[in-house]
Amino acid sequence: MQSQILPSRAALVDRIALQFEYGQNLIVLLGTSGLGKSYLLETFITDKYNDFNKAFVQSSAKLTDAQLMSDLLEQSFNNPLVDHNLSLSENFYQLLNQQQPGSCLWVIDGGRHLSEEFLIELELLAKNSPITLYIMIASAAKLPVEHAVEIHLERLPLHESKQLMGWYFEKLPHDEDPVFQAFLAEANGNPNLLLAWQQDEYVADIKVKDKVSWRVHLLVLMLLIMFLIIGLLYKSDMSDWWQKHYEQGTIEVDSTAIPVSQITAPSTFEDNTASITDISAETSAKQSEQPNVELQSTNDIPAIMQSLSAGSQENNSTSSNSLLEDEPVEEFVEARQTSTGADESPVQLPINEASAWYSQQNDSNTVIQLLAVTQKQVVDDFIEQYALQLTAYTYQTQRNGKTWWVVTTGSFTSMNDAQQGMKKLPASILKNKPFYKKISKIKQEIARVDQ
Repeated sequence: MQSQILPSRAALVDRIALQFEYGQNLIVLLGTSGLGKSYLLETFITDKYNDFNKAFVQSSAKLTDAQLMSDLLEQSFNNPLVDHNLSLSENFYQLLNQQQPGSCLWVIDGGRHLSEEFLIELELLAKNSPITLYIMIASAAKLPVEHAVEIHLERLPLHESKQLMGWYFEKLPHDEDPVFQAFLAEANGNPNLLLAWQQDEYVADIKVKDKVSWRVHLLVLMLLIMFLIIGLLYKSDMSDWWQKHYEQGTIEVDSTAIPVSQITAPSTFEDNTASITDISAETSAKQSEQPNVELQSTNDIPAIMQSLSAGSQENNSTSSNSLLEDEPVEEFVEARQTSTGADESPVQLPINEASAWYSQQNDSNTVIQLLAVTQKQVVDDFIEQYALQLTAYTYQTQRNGKTWWVVTTGSFTSMNDAQQGMKKLPASILKNKPFYKKISKIKQEIARVDQ
């Protein structure tokens, strides 16, 4: 890639190459004057498809169709004999029978100067060429081409505008400079206007205050932490001193809890009763030896007897449950799995019904393509993850000998509606770089499956 290219422009170059790989042989790059279409075309033809025969032509009002045809064919073939009485497609097929140039990439800048006849020839070659032929046209206005993917070149955001100016100007004013801020607002992300900045004329003398207040805040925070540590240490020392000098002594309390071994070891109810009687006698003897000690808890013989009887009932229920464990439960598990699967399975539109939906739409309508993969399971997981069962449609097509599943959303009659629909998509979907596609193009892709 060229030495200096902005991140958004580099992502657009990769997106155009991805469109070619998806089977779109004719792409039109639209953008107003000064947005950097020519620089983007040079970057694309330099860094992409190095094994292709490349042709780059700068169209103008003085360049005729015959000259343009000669330039394209001379850069694609080895010493071609171009017949100016024939059309572009006729010359291309004639030279193709004589030579085998391999895959070709044609990049044309200034598409607004192309005639309608020449655009028709380019569209026919892109659609019916026996070899791989990728055609990319840059234009400032919409071209009368029906079967082409249109990609709009957007203006630069504010941070990329400053980054672009930083590449070409050694010293820029501070961001607080009102003149510089007004210039950025008027340029509105147009690279041609941004590079027209006159550095010596608009530099304002602005003194930026030295930001040293953070040192004061750090010092105050350290002092607060130090005082907090001192307070905690002082509180700990006072607690130890109070415990040593004012504590009257600990009171020994005999535990009246019955060990688990003494409760569970006897096998009969009479043995448990004898054990409880012995423990009660020992506790009474200790209480007689220490009359001044107040016990925190007393033996509750009825409660212990109740717990023992409950334990025997639990053992009986456990034994009865163990007898039921051998009963077959396969029918219940299968019924449970069947009901659960029926409740949780997502409702999706079949492929043939989705194709029928696309056939009912107008060819001029525009949809937003969200995903294109070669595995149907990935499409189902994607639709279920973003809850697109009611808003997305899926169709099947053939590309490069493989079966593809494509997910789209919406059916917009104008580009403004499509742009509003794009803004409403979640941020996680926008990371996949969705794009606009005509219904007419989708119908052609669906027709490939039936061929």
